[in-house]
Amino acid sequence: MSKTIFVLNGPNLNLLGEREPAIYGTTTLSDIGERCRAKAETLGLSVDFRQTNFEGELVESVHQARREAGGIVINPAGYTFTSIALLDALKMFDGPKIELHISNVHARESIYHNSLISRTATGIMIGFGARGYELAIEAMAGMINPS
Repeated sequence: MSKTIFVLNGPNLNLLGEREPAIYGTTTLSDIGERCRAKAETLGLSVDFRQTNFEGELVESVHQARREAGGIVINPAGYTFTSIALLDALKMFDGPKIELHISNVHARESIYHNSLISRTATGIMIGFGARGYELAIEAMAGMINPS
C-alpha cells in the first residue's frame, strides 16, 4: 500500500488565517500543509497537500488518489453538504478516508449538520482547529500501517 496520504481541501480554505478567525483560527493553510508534511515524515509517510475552489478539480484529485494514495484526509468545506459528485468519487476510493472540519460543525447552524461525505468516511475529525490535520495524519498512519 502507498505511503502517501492525500490531504485535500475544498473551497475558501485558501483564506484560512484571514477568514472568520473567531471560527477558523489564524493559522494559514500553508502552515497547516507544512505541519502535515512534518508529522507524516515522523511516521514514515509523505503527504500530497492540495486545495481547490473547484468541485471538479477536487473530484479529479480523488480519482488520482485511487492510483497513488494509501489514504485520504479531506476537508471538503462547503462541498461537504452539497456535492454528490464528490461523494461518488470518494465511494470509489478503497483506502481509508478521514473527513475533517476545523470547527465543530454540530455546534453551528443546522445547515452544517448534514454531511454527504460522512456516508463514505472511515472516520471524522471535527472541531480540533488546525491541529485536527495533524491528528488526522496520525490516525491515518494507524489505518495504513496497523500494528
